[in-house]
Amino acid sequence: MKSIPAIDRYIFRLVLMPMLAVFVVAASLLVLDKMLKLFEFVGNEGGPIGVVFRMLANLLPEYASLAIPLGLMLGILFAFRKLATTSELDVMRALGLSYTRLLRVPYLITIFLAGINLLIVGYLQPLSRYWYEQLDFELRSGALGASIKVGEFTTLQDRMALRIEQSKDEGRQLIGIFARFSSPKGEVLTISAREGRFLALKGSPDTIILRLTDGQIIQDEPGASPRVLSFSRHDLPIDLPAIQEFRERGGKEREYILPELLRIGWSDQVTQQVRNETRASLNYRVVEVVMMLLLPLLAVALAVPPKRSTSPLGVFVSIVLVVAYHKVNEYGQAAAAQGRFPPELILWGPFVIFAALIVWMYWRVAYVPGGQAIGALERFSAVAGKKIAALWKRGRRKVGAA
Repeated sequence: MKSIPAIDRYIFRLVLMPMLAVFVVAASLLVLDKMLKLFEFVGNEGGPIGVVFRMLANLLPEYASLAIPLGLMLGILFAFRKLATTSELDVMRALGLSYTRLLRVPYLITIFLAGINLLIVGYLQPLSRYWYEQLDFELRSGALGASIKVGEFTTLQDRMALRIEQSKDEGRQLIGIFARFSSPKGEVLTISAREGRFLALKGSPDTIILRLTDGQIIQDEPGASPRVLSFSRHDLPIDLPAIQEFRERGGKEREYILPELLRIGWSDQVTQQVRNETRASLNYRVVEVVMMLLLPLLAVALAVPPKRSTSPLGVFVSIVLVVAYHKVNEYGQAAAAQGRFPPELILWGPFVIFAALIVWMYWRVAYVPGGQAIGALERFSAVAGKKIAALWKRGRRKVGAA
């Protein structure tokens, strides 16, 4: 009896490290890919660099919901693959430990991570997606200080054109300023200055002061000759453009949390289109979480290679199956949202088929002597590998002879 907890601890260690590694690598790749696009977007909008990391933080729940199932499956797969290739699995089986018994710890991990993923997709991800959209809106509208771009002309209130050559100290110090201001009476002021600084005006949040240093003002009035004035310091008031407030959460079905989806999906107070979208989103989120409960069976079924073989085909097949199933669910959600299919059919139908395939694969490995879930693929891969190697050697001999 004392050896059973030791085996559980051993399997836990084998699963934990590759699972965390895959999770970190998958999330990092997704974040890095999006980071490059966000840096380019924020740079084009002239926004502060810090907003990139705030937007990435709001995308982490979405990436985590994808990386957690993948890390879980590959963690279990690599653990049992190590047991199989080192013959430890044969020893455990000889001691009377079945595959179902060995999956006790992986299933405890799976249930825990499935609960975490349900909280992410059901509550955290909708909120973080809304916050991401809000940051995107504020960046485009200039609410984050992104309305004045360096090296470009910016129009404010259709009365003032402003251009800045350089910006330092996170926008606090401006160098090489050119401004053209038109008053309602037809007066035109053309201003150039060596540097400037934006200052807040107390009691007037809709107006800021642009304090200019070392410059000239050309004043052009209708019916009068232009006048040129030099200054060492000049305060220019600027009326800030009105910024539209961001919409309330719930403009899109992906921003609803699970209780809201349940309430709206069967409500008579919304249109049929809204009901289709919310029900599709609800079923999509739930089926993605429920599928995690079958991943340990899939991992074990693909982890055990044929005897005297170290083929990594099972790893490749597992990734293809999980990604393909995820894409099928995405298509099912889109089709159900458009009202072409009932969401229960288009999303849970593939789940039943995929679940039956996984159970059959696990049954082949666990209960059929010498059974292999992908034995035909293994044999085909071995034959194809030998032929490719032979062709490669033959090609090298011809090159050497030439």
